[in-house]
Amino acid sequence: MKLLILAAGYATRLYPLTQNQPKPLLPVAGRPMLEHVLDALADLPDLDRAYVVTNAKFAGHFTRWAAAYRPARPGLDFTIVNDGSTDDTNKLGAIGDIHFVLTHERVDDDLVIVAGDNLFSQPLSDFGRFCREKNAPVLGVYDVGRLELVHKYNAIETDAQGRITYFEEKPAQPRSTLTGIALYFYPRPTLPWIHRYLAGGNNPDQPGRLIQWLYPRLPVYTWRVPGVWFDIGSFEQLEEADRLFRAAAKS
Repeated sequence: MKLLILAAGYATRLYPLTQNQPKPLLPVAGRPMLEHVLDALADLPDLDRAYVVTNAKFAGHFTRWAAAYRPARPGLDFTIVNDGSTDDTNKLGAIGDIHFVLTHERVDDDLVIVAGDNLFSQPLSDFGRFCREKNAPVLGVYDVGRLELVHKYNAIETDAQGRITYFEEKPAQPRSTLTGIALYFYPRPTLPWIHRYLAGGNNPDQPGRLIQWLYPRLPVYTWRVPGVWFDIGSFEQLEEADRLFRAAAKS
C-alpha cells in the first residue's frame, strides 16, 4: 500500500506564517503538522512508501524534513515529488497533483490519499482495515454538526451499507451535516479512473469533485472519522489544534 500526502498548496490565508514555510510543516504541539498526520495513519496495512507532493517553492523544505524524520519511521520510504508549480497561477490542483504522482512515479498499488493539513485527534487504524474489507473506493466522512458549515465542504448521503447515494460539492442548500474530507482510498484496479476523470476535461482541483464524478460510476463507500477532525485553514483552527494536541500529549 502507498500513501500520498497532498502538500502543494500555498496557504495564502495563513500569511505571513506560510510565506516561507509550507503549511503542513507548521508546528502543532511542537511538531510539524505533517508528523501528526503520519502518526494517525501509522497502522495502515503493508504501507511501505509515502509520497509527499509539493511545489517548486517548498520542495526543499520537505526534502530536509524527510531526511530528519526518516529515522523515526524505519521501513517507510519517503519520496518528495515536486509538481513544478511556483504559485497559485500555475498550480496543478489537487486532482492534477494526484495524477502527476501516479504517472511520474508510476504508482501501481493500493493508494491512500490525505491532505497534509488535515489533523485527526484519534488514530485511523480502522480506516485501513475497512478499506481492505471493502476493496473499493472509500471516502472519509465527518459530521460537522451544523448545516451552515457544510457550504464550504460537500454534502453526502449514503445507503444502509455506507455507499454514497448523493454527493454535492459546496452545496447551496445542504440536506445533511455529513461531509467528505480529504481522506481517500483507491484500490489499485480503480486508479485508471483518475486518469479518465482528467482526460474528460473535468476540474483538476478540489479532490471531492473526483468523488462526485466517480460515485455514479463505481460503488464508493464511506468511513466515519472518529474523534475531532481539523481542516487547518485559518489561524483560529491552527491555534485550536495546537491546544488540543498539547493537552493530549500531557494526558
